[in-house]
Amino acid sequence: MKILIDADGCPVVSETIKIAAEFKINVLLLCDTAHIMQREGAETIVVSQGADAVDFALVNRVVNGDLVITQDYGLAAMVLSKQAYVLNQNGFQYTNENIDSLLHTRYVSKKIRNAGGRVKGPKKRQKLDNTNFENGLRNLLTSISL
Repeated sequence: MKILIDADGCPVVSETIKIAAEFKINVLLLCDTAHIMQREGAETIVVSQGADAVDFALVNRVVNGDLVITQDYGLAAMVLSKQAYVLNQNGFQYTNENIDSLLHTRYVSKKIRNAGGRVKGPKKRQKLDNTNFENGLRNLLTSISL
């Protein structure tokens, strides 16, 4: 198992690397040339800028049993099709049971925006969100390790 992070704008890179080290799991950061980052304890893979370039690079590297950290529903759906685990930045696990509903909600929101409507955006990130992420990640890794 390895952990792959959709690192462009991911707020929990450091937390993931710290917890992965506790479980002795390798971490790959995938980002494009506009968001290059290097972090001790992780390997960085940089891809060219382009629509979904990081997503496709990540999907091409993920295998059954890996864990992906992303907030992108479309990427999550592709990862789930490869029998890998997916967690968002708040510790919420995307599963085959909830991904269709999430994708539908995204589709409806986009239709509203395209028609000139407004939809509520995400709340400002708080410290509790990081705590929830860390708990979710630890719980998932513990359950996988059993």
